[in-house]
Amino acid sequence: MSDKSALITGAGGLLGRSMRDLLTTSNWRVVALAHKELDITRERDVMSSVERARADYVINCVATGDVDRCEREPDWAYAVNAQGPRHLARACRESGTELIHVSTDYVFDGSKPGFYTQQDETNPISVYGKSKLAGEHAVRQELERSYVIRTSWIFGVGGKNFGSRVIEYARGGGRLKGVTDQTSIPTYAPDLARRIVEIIGLGVHELYQVTSTGVTSWYEFARVALELAGLGETEIEPVTREALNQLAPRPMNSAMRCLVSESLSLKPLRHWRDALEDFVGELKSRESKKQ
Repeated sequence: MSDKSALITGAGGLLGRSMRDLLTTSNWRVVALAHKELDITRERDVMSSVERARADYVINCVATGDVDRCEREPDWAYAVNAQGPRHLARACRESGTELIHVSTDYVFDGSKPGFYTQQDETNPISVYGKSKLAGEHAVRQELERSYVIRTSWIFGVGGKNFGSRVIEYARGGGRLKGVTDQTSIPTYAPDLARRIVEIIGLGVHELYQVTSTGVTSWYEFARVALELAGLGETEIEPVTREALNQLAPRPMNSAMRCLVSESLSLKPLRHWRDALEDFVGELKSRESKKQ
């Protein structure tokens, strides 16, 4: 029986659900709050929620995956991605709780070939990336010790992520497009959750960059996902990111490696293809139970 406890914010999202499931099965005492139960942009609500939870850790999984909305509504983006983390950090400082804050690969501009490390200069090119970087800074300003964990291209069962959507659209006969010229590393939410627990166990307060292994494009990821789902004959139109004419710019290469994890001898997470196989298997299992 674990004697650890955690408050999970953003518990209705993809990573939040994975964290909740993992910690619950590991016998942690878990308070899991979705957005409707806690809006982290409301400082008083954050303070009272953290105080009531009396948890050892706050794990901030609040995510705004709508990059284009952030570009249209910068005030909203900064409220969620910067002020929200600041409120959590202040509440953790007041209560003596440790904070784990999840950030993004979009803090980089995407111009570097190869892998971004913690030593590379951040230079976000979108409102989303800028607001997420501001959130990192806010956490560090408010807390002497914290865990900030950057990740990329999260996929998993449930939620509005590319992995589940591409299979859903293919089965529905939808027209599929896959971006060929934007590369990063897809990261499986349950694997990320397990690594976060490992990092907590080590107790080394640092900036981490946690992803699966293997660089790819959205086009290649979609192609492999459909093959694993038995939909390999589905046509995917290869497109460039520019051709989609989206409002927010995206980093063209945001693959990361983690110097801190390497220094702590943490083994790399498995390849995204292996994780994707598990993901598709989980999708099929859930669908068969519904029938």
